[in-house]
Amino acid sequence: MDLAPSFQSTANPQQQEAIGHTTGPLLIIAGPGSGKTFTLVERVVFLISHHQVPPERLLILTFTDKAAAELRTRISNRLAELNIRFNLNEMYLGTFHSMCLRLLEEFREFTRLRRNYSLMDEFDQQYFLYQRQKRFEAIENIELLTGDPGRTSSWALSNKLLGWINKISEEAVDPNDLTKSSHPEIKALGEACNLYHDLIREENALDFSTIQFETLKLLREHETIRYELKDRFEYVMVDEYQDTNTIQEMILQEITDKNPNLCVVGDDDQGLYRFRGASIRNILQFRDQFSSGCAEVTLSTNYRSHPDIIQRYDTWMGGHFWDHQGAVFRLEKTIEPRRDKTFPETATAVRVSAHSPQAWHNEVLDFINTLREKGGLSDLNQIAFLFRSVKNDKAVSLADFLENSGIPVYSPRSNMFFDREEIRLMIGALIFLFPQYASLRKWHPEIDLSIWDYYDNQCVRPFLEAIKSPENQELKDWIVQLARKNQKLAQNTDYAFADLLYQLIQFPLFSRYLGDGATGDVRESRAGRNLAILSKLLSKFQYLHNVVVLQPKDVDDKVTQLFNQFFRFLKDGGINEYEDVSEYAPSGCVSFLTIHQSKGLEFPVVFVGSMEAVPYKQHSDIDEILESEYYHRPPFEPIEKTKYYDFWRLYYTAFSRAQNLLVLTAETKAPGRGQRRVPSTYLEGMWNALPDWKEPVFKPELLELEPVKTVNLKREYSFTSDIILFENCAEQYRFFRQLEFAPIRTSPILFGTLVHQTIEDIHKTVLRGEENIIDEDRIRTWFEINYAALSKKERVYLSEYPRIAALEQVLRYYRRESHDWSRLKEAEVDVSLVKDEYILAGTIDLIRDENAAPNTVEIVDFKSEKKPDLFDEREKIDRYKRQLEVYSHIVQERTGLNVSRMHLYYTSEESGSPYITFPNDEASIGKTIESFDGVVSRIENRDFAIAERPKKLCRNCDVRFYCDAKEKKGQ
Repeated sequence: MDLAPSFQSTANPQQQEAIGHTTGPLLIIAGPGSGKTFTLVERVVFLISHHQVPPERLLILTFTDKAAAELRTRISNRLAELNIRFNLNEMYLGTFHSMCLRLLEEFREFTRLRRNYSLMDEFDQQYFLYQRQKRFEAIENIELLTGDPGRTSSWALSNKLLGWINKISEEAVDPNDLTKSSHPEIKALGEACNLYHDLIREENALDFSTIQFETLKLLREHETIRYELKDRFEYVMVDEYQDTNTIQEMILQEITDKNPNLCVVGDDDQGLYRFRGASIRNILQFRDQFSSGCAEVTLSTNYRSHPDIIQRYDTWMGGHFWDHQGAVFRLEKTIEPRRDKTFPETATAVRVSAHSPQAWHNEVLDFINTLREKGGLSDLNQIAFLFRSVKNDKAVSLADFLENSGIPVYSPRSNMFFDREEIRLMIGALIFLFPQYASLRKWHPEIDLSIWDYYDNQCVRPFLEAIKSPENQELKDWIVQLARKNQKLAQNTDYAFADLLYQLIQFPLFSRYLGDGATGDVRESRAGRNLAILSKLLSKFQYLHNVVVLQPKDVDDKVTQLFNQFFRFLKDGGINEYEDVSEYAPSGCVSFLTIHQSKGLEFPVVFVGSMEAVPYKQHSDIDEILESEYYHRPPFEPIEKTKYYDFWRLYYTAFSRAQNLLVLTAETKAPGRGQRRVPSTYLEGMWNALPDWKEPVFKPELLELEPVKTVNLKREYSFTSDIILFENCAEQYRFFRQLEFAPIRTSPILFGTLVHQTIEDIHKTVLRGEENIIDEDRIRTWFEINYAALSKKERVYLSEYPRIAALEQVLRYYRRESHDWSRLKEAEVDVSLVKDEYILAGTIDLIRDENAAPNTVEIVDFKSEKKPDLFDEREKIDRYKRQLEVYSHIVQERTGLNVSRMHLYYTSEESGSPYITFPNDEASIGKTIESFDGVVSRIENRDFAIAERPKKLCRNCDVRFYCDAKEKKGQ
């Protein structure tokens, strides 16, 4: 289909066909480097510019948050080029999980969820199971799923159980069906799933699997919502479609028609996520869903790689047998290099190897140095090493060798968090602070935990050595005194574990990690960001174990739980270090990534390791029973072939990441007793076809290594979360927003949140057209439900008088306004405006129509505090006014509506007017936005200097000890 003549695009003919096909189902098979993201962006822009599709009619689903952020940035930049006003926030653009969360929040009253539900990550979920392990162990035959409790740790048991429970959710299987099974292990699984669902319902919690399960349930049980969404989403696009799983496919079917404007993009050759329930069936059988036909476009021109590299990985995929009993499990395609470019005459796929670990390490180092000296390598970030796992011994030892040889390594998922100096020293300090742990930790004479050796020799011993130095004398004096107090605690303290971390960072042993370099690039900031991660972990422990301050009655138990359980499980499970989604290849470092992690990325030079790998079975006998008897669709690929298909796809993905140079690397070994052949028989064909890098055919001086692609993702900034915090204290902003330390001394906001949420319930009910059901009794019910959920989540409670006062504020608002709800337009509106350098965002409490003028609205922001004095508290009012001006600017720019007035509405006001009203002054708004731009510019340039400390804020700030020491040192 030809594009409209007025639509100017650099797309090639295949891409143009995909961009211009806007009616009916469309399958885009996009080979590596074929401009998949470019095509998606152009297709969205074409729909907006030539079909005038409003933003809320578009649903665009991606596989990762990083991919969503890149799409959002590129679409906004392209629309800006065309001078098109468009609110990206109203477009549904994100991952399946984020889309499901958005729908669950929008239609929450139709789900099991109450307000203020908690969202568990994978560790939270596993720890949740671990803490309730006894209840699961009581299920008959549960050991058939988890293993023998007598021979397996509780943490390992909970990990196995987690996998099974998530698998059932991802496959949308009803656990009640499993409980009727004649197979004892399947029956036990059904009972475990039901128990788990009961427990998270009690906790008002969601995990990443049940997000989708609850969304599917919502769509299937509420026909009106399903039809509303079908009408809403006129155009649906799904990226990385080969990695969708069963439940995601079901959700798509619920919100699209039989012949929808559904466009899916993917590459069956890069299907990697079977272990997460992904089914290659979804892309291979996509066309079969549509009786009236489905258009198909193949993007086969590779703009990424040298032709020699393309030929290597194309031959790799074409050299295997993909057919079985008359069926073929791969779409035929041939990837071709671009024709508009000349390439250097040198081998661009080579191997680097040696016969011993040290020799191999040296060979890799020599090769990198050769690229620096002769090959035009300008930045180490042009190199990526890809492995099946970056946590195995070979990858870790190579990374250590390179680091010790002056080659910095960026490997955020290498399980090295607990090996970092800053973490070991901080854990050593925390253990030192509780001398009783040495005798408490061994609860049985025969118990010996491996982590104790880590604590003793890698944490406490280095810490003791460090505090012997004269420069650490002040720390030594302080910590010895506090340790004595903690050992024989006589009364409640005013601190817990996370507070102790904040006190420790005042001393040079730790503050050296938190200077200006801590907000530099990833390499410079790693230590500071790791300490920030540790602050989050300590805060999480305190939340999970209900620790507010240390108390004599249970301090010993909490110390034991922290070190014997919590840290131990974190260390065994592995903690990722900081990973900047906007900079996947930090300057000055080589990257160590898993092959899965590298998906969608590209690097000028790619080393592919793990040459010893062989295909391995990823399913068990229980999987086979589930797939054949309980899953919604019968098995697709032959089960005996899946391990080979997955292996071929995995290494195809790895090989195709390379732009200018592909390097296979290994410590080679001949097969021997107890030793695996390296490279394995499955990879030796590819290996043997490549020349050694020292052969004459490889001419590094002819290489043309491109710089790493920069994405320049636009960051989101809001007035309340960013601007006000920065203006109040840039150092506070640096710690809590940039480094992402977890704040502890947050002001209690339960009262105000409770008022806001209950007023929102009123507004949302009115906007649904159900104002007739609202009365004071119903408002009281909403209030109590909100209070129960909010207080349980925050673990903060209101006494009787404040609760009565909060409810009275809501009822007062209802009595004042209930005579006329006709002006309500939108409530709790998330708004954003894409600007040249960043995304301006906010949440508006209420937008209502202006009585006197068409296309004109008023903005209302609710305040539950006492109405301020117009003269004495002018500074506070001015700050609120600036916030409203930001909202006004967004509304006018994104919608074209005029904002006539802006209101602060004080629900606490009993007799006088609850309003403070401001006219919409364009000159004043311009100044506010200009100052906003200036603050964002400072943040983006990492300028966190402060002329003078804001003493009022310092009193309750977690980092006050750090700042005190810094100020003292400056004097």
